[in-house]
Amino acid sequence: MASKPGILTDWPWKPLGNFKYIVLAPWVIHSIYSYIVEDEKRKDLSTLLLFPLILWRFLHNQIWISLSRFRTAKGSNRIVEKSIEFEQVDRETNWDDQILFNGSLIYVFSKTLPGGTHVPIWRLDGVILTILLHAGPVEFLYYWFHRALHHHYLYSRYHSHHHSSIVTEPITYFCLCLCVAAVIHPFAEHVVYSILFSIPIFTTIFTCTGSVVSVFGYITYIDFMNNMGHCNFEFIPKWLFSIFPPLKFLMYTPSFHSLHHTQFRTNYSLFMPLYDFIYGSMDKSSETLYEDSLKKKEEFPDLVYLTHLTTPESIYHLRLGFASMAAQPQSSSSKWYIWLMFPVTLCSMMLTWICGTSFVVERNRFSDFKLQTWAIPKYRFQYFLQWQSESINSSIEKAILEAEKKGAKVLSLGLLNQGQELNTYGELFVQRHPQLKIKVVDGSSLAVAVLLNVIPKESTQVVLRGTLTKVAYVIALTLCQRGIQVVTLRDDEHEKLKKSFGKIQYKSNLILSRSYSQKIWLVGDGLSKGEQMKAKKGTIFIPFSQFPPKKIRKDCFYHCTPAMATPLALENVDSCENWLPRRVMSAWRIGGIVHGLEGWKEHECGNSISNIHKVWEATLQHGFQPLSLPNESKF
Repeated sequence: MASKPGILTDWPWKPLGNFKYIVLAPWVIHSIYSYIVEDEKRKDLSTLLLFPLILWRFLHNQIWISLSRFRTAKGSNRIVEKSIEFEQVDRETNWDDQILFNGSLIYVFSKTLPGGTHVPIWRLDGVILTILLHAGPVEFLYYWFHRALHHHYLYSRYHSHHHSSIVTEPITYFCLCLCVAAVIHPFAEHVVYSILFSIPIFTTIFTCTGSVVSVFGYITYIDFMNNMGHCNFEFIPKWLFSIFPPLKFLMYTPSFHSLHHTQFRTNYSLFMPLYDFIYGSMDKSSETLYEDSLKKKEEFPDLVYLTHLTTPESIYHLRLGFASMAAQPQSSSSKWYIWLMFPVTLCSMMLTWICGTSFVVERNRFSDFKLQTWAIPKYRFQYFLQWQSESINSSIEKAILEAEKKGAKVLSLGLLNQGQELNTYGELFVQRHPQLKIKVVDGSSLAVAVLLNVIPKESTQVVLRGTLTKVAYVIALTLCQRGIQVVTLRDDEHEKLKKSFGKIQYKSNLILSRSYSQKIWLVGDGLSKGEQMKAKKGTIFIPFSQFPPKKIRKDCFYHCTPAMATPLALENVDSCENWLPRRVMSAWRIGGIVHGLEGWKEHECGNSISNIHKVWEATLQHGFQPLSLPNESKF
């Protein structure tokens, strides 16, 4: 929001929330119905194609968003090194408002303007006229209007909202043309932009030289150029300007416009730097920044956190997917529009099924420590298919070797990548490559420490239920050593725990019971609905597993999986880790970070576990904070 919001700041359909897309429904339905019922001579193909144009623009913009985030995460040719936080994502979450606004305008004008319907597919004179009108009046008027927006009066009321984003992304720009999606410009600015960018379209329509190609091509051109200018990585090759030197006056580069967001009062031009050259507002460092950005190499991480996809829809929750969804905890229920995207989801599943190579999801920085998150293109259900085990382990192994090749000191195994039956908590890879310099960490020691901190100190009994894991065995033993009784509900679980204790004297604190009267439950995978229903009202379910249990009871509290709040020193945090809240990371992930920060030289994998107290103290010293349980009075 601008520092002093002016009139017409909010969009008209803001009260509709996620149902705002309904504003397009009447026009879309009418155009389809008219095309079906009209006879062949009166069918209007140009109006029918307006809705596919809108869909194409959504897809086009999303491709740029994903590409930009992927490239900036890798670090090659990155322009601005500053981080993006949740505040910027929230400002830019309504980036599709302008698509709705301009889509509605196009439908209205196509029905009301003479010559707005039955537009031919192609006319060369209309294409040439569109190019000339954009290069002349549009670029010229935009330049001066843009400079006017930087006057303190207009800047404080409108344009400052756009410049709140120092680090640009494709969704930062969505502001500029009759049909360009918008986010961080107030509604009033968009009205002016819509008038300005309608000049070529209306002129070709009024002169009967318009065509589907000229209108759709012009809109796609502006989308492309705006996305390119805000993608925060430089990719325009230098040889292009060497072959045709005047091109530097006719086409800007991402680094050229990035300077406008960092210096504010230079490089005002839309796409053609010509007007900045003419009126003396060209930033003197434009050429230097351009060349430096092209020379910038891929950033090599100190630590890699290796995760994987969970549900088919989880690909949209990645930072490379939908920014607004990635900035919110992943819910067990899909949003309604995700169901409409099932064909895209299915295609993405097929691609990930074929591709077995991990890819960079995001980057973070902790002081001078560089972190990257990589994802294996496998879904949760694949980890339970025995015939997929070899393929998954092969992908993990390749990622470990690739991370070591890039100089990473630690690779932390996330989610099911550290499964006991899959690879014995990562020990398989250490055995295969005994000369590994990179340290393989499963983070179990910190997960145990987090659970010990979460359990109320006054507890005398806790229920342990679910598939037993390395964390479950250690937490059960530690609680029994502390004099807290560990209650199991099944004979097989009781026998396995008892056997793991050996001849330890604390075995008497391990109890088999079916009373269901305890209020603290440590639960893992395999907790059934029936068992949850037998729990006492007000029971606190604390997961020790990687995945949270399904929430059945409304009169009980479900704590999140082992996790901690991150310090503000951890930069570039603008997405949620799966189902965890903002700026909260899983204990397994943090365990790897602390392992790298401390420079510990041993692996933490297999059945071994690090000193829990040492790991916990080191984690707190680095600023990570535990998450507390709510007061019991809330129940």
